[in-house]
Amino acid sequence: MDIHVDTDADEETARVIATAVAEHLGRPVEIVDESGGRVAADEDEWTESGALVTEREEQIREEIQEIMEGGPERGHDKIEDLGKMFVRDRLDMLFDEVAYEDGTFARHTDDDTLSADGLLTGVGRIDGRDVFFTANDYTVKAGSLGQMGVEKEIRLSERAAEAGAPIVRLIDSTGARLSADEREEGDTHMDRYRGGKMFYNQCLHSGQIPQIGVLYGPDIAGSAYTPVFCDFLIMVDDISGMAIASPRIVEAMTGESTDMDGLGGPEVHAKHSGSADLVVPDEETAVEAVKQLLSYLPQKYDEPNPRQEPQPPIKNPKGLDQVIPDDPNVAYDVHEVIDRVVDRESFFETKAEFAPEIVTGFARMGGRPVGIVANQPEHVSGAIFPDSAEKAAEFIWTCDAYEIPLVYLCDTPGFMVGSKVEKEGILQRGRKFIYATSNAQVPKFCVITRKAYGAGIYAMCGPSFGPDATLALPSAEISVMGPDAAVHALFGGQLEEMEGEAREAFIESAKQEFEKYVDVRKQASKMQVDELLPAGDLREQLLARLSAFENKRRRDPDRHHGTILF
Repeated sequence: MDIHVDTDADEETARVIATAVAEHLGRPVEIVDESGGRVAADEDEWTESGALVTEREEQIREEIQEIMEGGPERGHDKIEDLGKMFVRDRLDMLFDEVAYEDGTFARHTDDDTLSADGLLTGVGRIDGRDVFFTANDYTVKAGSLGQMGVEKEIRLSERAAEAGAPIVRLIDSTGARLSADEREEGDTHMDRYRGGKMFYNQCLHSGQIPQIGVLYGPDIAGSAYTPVFCDFLIMVDDISGMAIASPRIVEAMTGESTDMDGLGGPEVHAKHSGSADLVVPDEETAVEAVKQLLSYLPQKYDEPNPRQEPQPPIKNPKGLDQVIPDDPNVAYDVHEVIDRVVDRESFFETKAEFAPEIVTGFARMGGRPVGIVANQPEHVSGAIFPDSAEKAAEFIWTCDAYEIPLVYLCDTPGFMVGSKVEKEGILQRGRKFIYATSNAQVPKFCVITRKAYGAGIYAMCGPSFGPDATLALPSAEISVMGPDAAVHALFGGQLEEMEGEAREAFIESAKQEFEKYVDVRKQASKMQVDELLPAGDLREQLLARLSAFENKRRRDPDRHHGTILF
């Protein structure tokens, strides 16, 4: 329908007329001037400038704008003093756009200083993907969790699981809000639909949808389980920390005097507890890390992994053999192997500072995401310790949950021995590594680059543990134990009676005899490995096998679940 108006009418007036007529008729209209020129747009170009906005709508918009400004001025002064970004600036930096939020008016009628009850929840978009989010607003009572904040978190997590989309949690909270007006008499944190429900949902949704946490501040007491229940945790240096109790409570209960950094700062959780996957220097780097992580992960457990354009390795794959020393006791950096196998600049290492004798991380090969589990000969010869066993087990289990193929790079003398590691649970924690490898049903490829001694090859997906291929390089040595240990195990009594040059000559002769039994060519001839191949062919061999097993089917075991937990 066309409506002609006097040429004196300005465009804004024309738009108002067009909107009013369209509302009345229930269909789009277009207004043109006397010369036939277009003055008011049709429905595809309707804008706020032509809308009939009521006072009621204006009022609600003003209230929303006020809420979006966060807590009181003192809260904004506090984050400025701490060197932190305002929560909405964080969201703008992370997301290409925020699609919507829920619970903007939470607690608004109770106390207008509790903007959104201190927790923002909603959905944003990153590289065209919907990603659910929760984000504490530190300007509102230091990001503490109130009643409606808990309710918003519970609803958000359940809806993310229903929608089949990742959750990113931007955590900047001092914990539960303990003020008296937050609860009635008899209320507890363990009520069916209160605080405990948050952690219950995180546990249920583990392995269903990716959960990534970024920690921006000290997180204390029960709420500190929120970051550690995430699949991945990124801590921001200098400002983040987490602990089951604050330094003040620790001193009151135990007498130990400490500060937040010493109790649960980034170094504690990156190097000692293993709770942090990554420590970054600032908030901008944290955002980039979240985006990188998402680039390897699916929307949910049974959807395809995201792919990118294939890239050649950063270093020449044909030069791999010269990286690996002939002598099994000579150290080298396994990153030199990884750089020649995976796509250029695609390796994203997790828990790099924790148990560095094993390297774990995501990469791409031919544009496909893969998980890398590699012994690190540069650190304690790549021996497997209790911490490294647990680190590897957790990573393998996560890859299996999200259908990410695994590539094992084996160069280990096996599990560490001695009274110290026995007390630390080398058997108890080592079994988790072997269990995870045994039960993972994604495509698995074992590459024996050099040493494969003892039970180390079990954990590293040796032939008995369901690999889709066991590949050996010419430098490989597969044995129940290393030559030094074998000589002492077999001839310990004789050696006790020998000394000097005679003893050394006997040991050397016995080791040479031992070498005959670890000849990888003979082992390949007996099909103890699937293929013995030139090191320079490893990347193309892995690419071909990843492609061949792309549609590998999972099987449902005849049980509820195993009895070994991670």
